[in-house]
Amino acid sequence: MRFLLYNIRYATGHGNSYHFPFPFTGFFKSTEGTLGQIISFIRSVEPDVVALVEVDSGSYRSRNSCQAQMIARELGHFHVVETKYGSSSMANKIPVLNKQGNGLLSRQPIINSNFHYFDEGVKRLVIEVELEEVAIFIVHLSLKFKHRQQQLEHLFRIVSNGEKPVIVAGDFNTFGGDREVQLFLAATGLVNANLAGLPSHPSHAPKRNLDFILHSPEITVSNFAIPDIRLSDHAPLLCDFHFS
Repeated sequence: MRFLLYNIRYATGHGNSYHFPFPFTGFFKSTEGTLGQIISFIRSVEPDVVALVEVDSGSYRSRNSCQAQMIARELGHFHVVETKYGSSSMANKIPVLNKQGNGLLSRQPIINSNFHYFDEGVKRLVIEVELEEVAIFIVHLSLKFKHRQQQLEHLFRIVSNGEKPVIVAGDFNTFGGDREVQLFLAATGLVNANLAGLPSHPSHAPKRNLDFILHSPEITVSNFAIPDIRLSDHAPLLCDFHFS
């Protein structure tokens, strides 16, 4: 199984153009051009599963089209997508923000999917997808350290309930370094696929390891790489697994 994790920043781009003519202008611009480049990259690496963080599910930026659905259609994949804010969040009442979510695409049929929400933080979504051999959980953790630790505690309870091998992937926002996830790894028994601790953010000069692919010990990693792709502020993570 080839697994791709990519925080695509809603396909709003990266670099000088993102901040022209004033800071964060790119957040409000059309995403069509950058999304086309992202699709070309994803197609080129031929993933079996794509975990997408920061995907636009249909705001004016994407011409009211869901980016996850568009990518899935181009790849011929099944997909799920959901807003990353809880139902009671004020963000769900604000245009553009209420179309910001995460998604998962799969070459294999999706047997089952569930959406869980943390009790803490603004970004609360946990996507759970069951495939034939594995259960996959996609997250985007809080910017606040205290909330991240509470979310990891909650995530431990969610991922511990299943019977299949597990992959947990996403943007963990671990500004305090890898040590932030050590207790979670010890409690769950999961293994970090990025054994070398390669950084993924910012994509033009990576120095922070914010993005993680974690897996059950019975899943073996045969290849791990962070391609030098600068279509978002995050670089993608690419991992090849096989099941024992």
